[in-house]
Amino acid sequence: MIAPPDLGPRPEIGEWSPRDDFDQVFNAHFAEIHRYIARRLDVNAADDLVADTFLAAFRDRDRFDAARGGVRPWLYGIATNILARHRRSEVRRWRVLGRSGTDERVESHESAVATKVAAGQVTGRLAGALAGLAKRDRDVVLLVALAELTHAEVAAALGIPYGTVASRLNRARKQLRRALGDVNPLKEAHDG
Repeated sequence: MIAPPDLGPRPEIGEWSPRDDFDQVFNAHFAEIHRYIARRLDVNAADDLVADTFLAAFRDRDRFDAARGGVRPWLYGIATNILARHRRSEVRRWRVLGRSGTDERVESHESAVATKVAAGQVTGRLAGALAGLAKRDRDVVLLVALAELTHAEVAAALGIPYGTVASRLNRARKQLRRALGDVNPLKEAHDG
């Protein structure tokens, strides 16, 4: 993966628009969008999908509306839509992880994600539970857990109301908790 040069701190959301200078948008957000995609799929797929994300963003830059949210959630929304096209392979991957508990193809990203979400343990049950979520609920959970977006940013990224984010996250947490034997991996990760 070739990373863009470090141009210092990112401008605050709302200070500039992708119409102004798309190079700034790319340089400011490439690495984090790549990390998000790599955590959902794998590093090799992320290289292609992050390119697709920024190509789509560049192509649609005139349709960006700052009133609906900042550049960052807009890019995560595009990335999530592109990931949706790869949903079947993503679900298969989570199911394989659920059966085996590990993924030898992925070196550190899967471990880092599981550490954050499941209090330091890669668990087959968590991967299986994620695979069992509805796509819309899984997208919300992974945008919160992997991209660390706020509820408002998730709402902007997915083009859904703020309250819908909260209800989907609540529903997903309940389903994950049930699948994990009434253990809340997000709570334990923060309590540890």
